[in-house]
Amino acid sequence: MAKRLFISGGQTFTAQAYTTALTSATYMCLKGGTTTQMIDCLEFLVSGMATASTVAAMQVVRSSTIGTTPTALATPNSDGPMVPATAPLANVPVSYVAAATGPLASNTTTDAKLNLALNLFGGIIRWNAAPTQQWQILGNTASFGETVLFNSTTSGGSSGPANAHYLYEPY
Repeated sequence: MAKRLFISGGQTFTAQAYTTALTSATYMCLKGGTTTQMIDCLEFLVSGMATASTVAAMQVVRSSTIGTTPTALATPNSDGPMVPATAPLANVPVSYVAAATGPLASNTTTDAKLNLALNLFGGIIRWNAAPTQQWQILGNTASFGETVLFNSTTSGGSSGPANAHYLYEPY
């Protein structure tokens, strides 16, 4: 399969609690295109765009409740193959930043979570998976089928603007 890049540009990552459905345009979500599709997330990157020092507790977590009726991406957001000659996928993963009802980030103590905290005043954090250490998504149902990048008040985050991306490979 071919690697893809899901980008969110100029978005304000409003700090939110794990216990509420996330508000549209404050998170990035990716889920499988089918109930059996496997996705390897190879990199997460967040670049702070704030004009003053603001600490964001960015988290990559699984969704305990899947977002409903995702809205199609609009400029400046995008999701596409990194190689121009890539053949179309039969089942394209679903990437979104807005939905009728946002996802609920899992606060289960046995779920994996990546901490990507940074200062949004020009800070950059890049998590790049070592071989065989990639974050994986399986299917499109809770809780392994959807991953969300969001700013967590539970972990001490404050709201602010950032650009972000997922580099991933679906199978």
